[in-house]
Order: sequence, then structure tokens, then C-alpha cells
Amino acid sequence: MPPKARFQREEIVGAALKVAQKKGIDAVTAREVARELKVSVGPIFTWFETMDQLKAQVYEQARERYRAYIERGLAGPIPFLGVGQQYIRFAKEEPELYKLLFLTKPSAVSGGAMEALRFSQDLARDSITRIYNMDAATADRYFRDLWLVVFSFATLIVTDGCPYTDEEMSTVLTEVSLSICKAYKEIPGLPEGDFDRDAIFRELVK
Repeated sequence: MPPKARFQREEIVGAALKVAQKKGIDAVTAREVARELKVSVGPIFTWFETMDQLKAQVYEQARERYRAYIERGLAGPIPFLGVGQQYIRFAKEEPELYKLLFLTKPSAVSGGAMEALRFSQDLARDSITRIYNMDAATADRYFRDLWLVVFSFATLIVTDGCPYTDEEMSTVLTEVSLSICKAYKEIPGLPEGDFDRDAIFRELVK
């Protein structure tokens, strides 16, 4: 009978997640995870054939942590504003996990920014369609447009280049959210991209 593994799979994933949170996904090596566990590298390869398999589990754990932030935002009094605020909070509190989810090229480990966008859309879609009275396709476009704004803020934050306060960012999110919602509701064909751009601009600048 083989010896009983000292560490369970979940403990090894947890240690790898801690390494990623502190130093980034590239630091998740057998040596660093073993150091976090205070053991040799042997127990890691009892459960995982390769480090990419372990990193893939770290990615899933990062997504679940991100999901918890977004769900808190959706439970707020203004759900979509709450989502934006929680997205930014995630970037502040978990910068290395944010980089893993949103600033890493697609690979065997990470799906990249666009997969993370689709994951976020799936979480928010029902709330947007219900509260803002939009069909699913319009809700996805609305989310995409707002996500591009919060993505910009969050990227400034994790690269230590954000000059805006939380209040200033919330104000921008409110302005953009209201503008897009109003435009989608009042300009026929805008969500589908089937509208007379020139006529609308002529009317706006009169």
C-alpha cells in the first residue's frame, strides 16, 4: 500500500493560490509552493503531473474569488454600479489575481481577458435584463461597454498609475452607464449597430 499523502489536493492548491496572490502566477513553481507548505516538492507531484495542471486550479480559484466580488456588487442597491465598484475593488485588493484573469494572454492555464469578460457577462446578464428592462443581447452589449470603462480604471490601478479617487471613478461609471442606457433606449437600432450615425450627430450638434 502506498504511503498516505501528507497534504491533500486542496491544501496544495491553497498554497499555490497564496503564492500567486503575493508574487503573481509566474511565481507558482514547485519550489515556491513547497516553500509555502514548508515541505519538499514531492507532495505536489503526488497530486499534479505538471505545474500547468496546478496553475489551472489556481486560475479557477481566482475566478471564484472574482465571482464573489461581482455577486456582492449585484446584491447592492444599484446592481450595475455595484458591479463596477466591486470590479475595481477586486483590482485593488487582489492585483495579482486581477492580472491573471484580465491581463494574461490566453494559454493552457488562463483564458485571457475576453474569456473573463464573457464570464463576467454571464454573472451580470440576468440582473441587467430584469432591472434595466433589456433583452439579453442588449444587456451583453451594455455590459461590454461599461466593462471597457472599469477595465481601464482597474488596469490603471494594478499598474500603479490611477490618479482617480473611488468617488471620481463612481461618478464616471454613473455618467457612462446612464448615457449608454439612455442611448440604447432612445436610438432605434443602436444596440444592433443598425442606425443612421450621421443623422443622429447632426441632430445632437444643432
